[in-house]
Amino acid sequence: MQKITPFIWFEKGAEEAAKFYVDVFNGSPGKRKRSQITSGLDYEENSAAASGMPEGSVLTVGLELDGAGFTFLNGGKVDWMNPSGRISFVIDCADQAEVDYFWKKLGEEGGEPGQCGWINHDKYGVTWQITPSGMFEYLGGKDKAGADRAMKAMLSMTKLDLGKIKAAYEGK
Repeated sequence: MQKITPFIWFEKGAEEAAKFYVDVFNGSPGKRKRSQITSGLDYEENSAAASGMPEGSVLTVGLELDGAGFTFLNGGKVDWMNPSGRISFVIDCADQAEVDYFWKKLGEEGGEPGQCGWINHDKYGVTWQITPSGMFEYLGGKDKAGADRAMKAMLSMTKLDLGKIKAAYEGK
């Protein structure tokens, strides 16, 4: 995974948008890297309840366009988000110390911390998501009950804590 990933919030239609962009880039007459959808995650009970989106509908779509990774989110309509907030940059942190560092640095001097690891606006108005590497192994894990517990734990956090997400997945 690249270390900073553009994350784009859609009210709905993230999967359709991802397919459209993949087709556009793959149809280019020039020499380009293959574009593809790389992952997907559906809304489970807790994430659906928190967002108001239907359970079983698409939550996120991972894709590569010409070698660059993106994540698209079906997040629904939100009143608090200005148009620039619909695009955020995900920082893939190697460990909790990195999560803590970026959370502090990007959140200081007027930064606005948000739910689920978001810095809604840093001092320059840029929106970030500070995420621990490996988090999606628990949120999308094979143990559906564990994944649901991990999602519930993550939804209750502002700054993300991978240890607590993992513990929730494991039922501890």
